[in-house]
Amino acid sequence: MGAGREVQISLDGVRDKNLMQLKKLNTALFPVRYNDKYYTDALTSGEFTKLAYYSDICVGSIACRLEKKDNGAVCVYIMTLGVLAPYRGLGIGTRLLNHALDLCAKQNISEIYLHVQTNNEDAINFYKKFGFEITETIENYYTNITPPDCYVLTKHISQTQTKK
Repeated sequence: MGAGREVQISLDGVRDKNLMQLKKLNTALFPVRYNDKYYTDALTSGEFTKLAYYSDICVGSIACRLEKKDNGAVCVYIMTLGVLAPYRGLGIGTRLLNHALDLCAKQNISEIYLHVQTNNEDAINFYKKFGFEITETIENYYTNITPPDCYVLTKHISQTQTKK
């Protein structure tokens, strides 16, 4: 055994029995309340929705929705990705996002996108590190939070992309 104890980051699927964990995280992380459709979509997305555990403590999540585009192709919409403040900077958000990006590549899904509040510079910079680009600005997207505007960040995934 080494002198230092390595802390384990693990991901687990979201199921009916642990859905409350996702609800509690969302309440702590985000300024909006999510409806039943959000949680139905999260459960339906299978491997694209994960809880992140740091040393067996649930500290983050990614929840996605699979969508069909007009041309019939499937794309992934990241509904939420968040990590509790004390656990940021430890690679947990990176692990969650890389999980979704890897799944996209494996399943030949070429596009993944999300909405982010225009003043959320930390999130915008985080996604840009992974090759996401601002592709649209939507005014008055959010209700009851300021600013109400959002950016759409999109990443196109080449199917020959190798893990960095």
